[in-house]
Amino acid sequence: MDRNLLIISTACFLAAVVRTVVELRTGLFRPMRFNFVAVGLGFIFQTAFLSVRGHALGRCPLTNLFEVFIFLAWSVAAIYMLVGPAYRLSLMGAFTAPLVVLLQVFALVAPIDIRHPVKLPANPWLEFHASISLVAYGAFALACIAGVMYLVQERQLKTHQLHSIFYHLPPLTDLFAAITRLLWWGFALYTVGIVSGFFTGHPLPRVQVVAAIGVWLLYAAILQGRHLQWLAPKRVATLCILGFSAALALLWGITFTAEMHPLP
Repeated sequence: MDRNLLIISTACFLAAVVRTVVELRTGLFRPMRFNFVAVGLGFIFQTAFLSVRGHALGRCPLTNLFEVFIFLAWSVAAIYMLVGPAYRLSLMGAFTAPLVVLLQVFALVAPIDIRHPVKLPANPWLEFHASISLVAYGAFALACIAGVMYLVQERQLKTHQLHSIFYHLPPLTDLFAAITRLLWWGFALYTVGIVSGFFTGHPLPRVQVVAAIGVWLLYAAILQGRHLQWLAPKRVATLCILGFSAALALLWGITFTAEMHPLP
């Protein structure tokens, strides 16, 4: 039942991807309301999946790598739904949908949905720590997507080759402002997530702590460079892409370690 909901959700996001590909092939972009509706439906089915799985587990559905990837995909879609309408109805949905499809298809295909044989009681602090940290990852993912949009538009301006996609991208100044806000939201949420991890009542594995602090320092350095104007907007956009790629790799390590050393 729950996996069927996830498959339907993936199909909704895939519809947005297919629509974008068709638009690219024709060379003519029209208002992306279809993408917004498709992503919105996908988000609803994601939420239904997490609700069904959570009720079955009796806790927040973050007990294995499969659920972590789905929760991350849900966080990406949730942050997208919360950003301003100027971004929701631009090509941001077209850039967001492929990432969500990639995360969910991988989760569905890979043999990582391993149920724990023992049903442990929920730890509210641990669940809060894990969920708020993944929501922060969602903000970092949207900053990465906005960074890709920024670089695409900057490249078109530099080469004086303005394709139809250009006219559906927010202005560079607006994109950079969105990147900055998303970075700050993600950083604040991730800070709360790290601090809450020390209230679980159990010692956290050292690898998890080091990896989490590494991600925190990475984004702190990007924000510090942005605040002191050491980094040009193009460099910040590039670092958002590289930073999220590194953070995603570290997330795999953190989750794998957590599965090897589960906390109640």
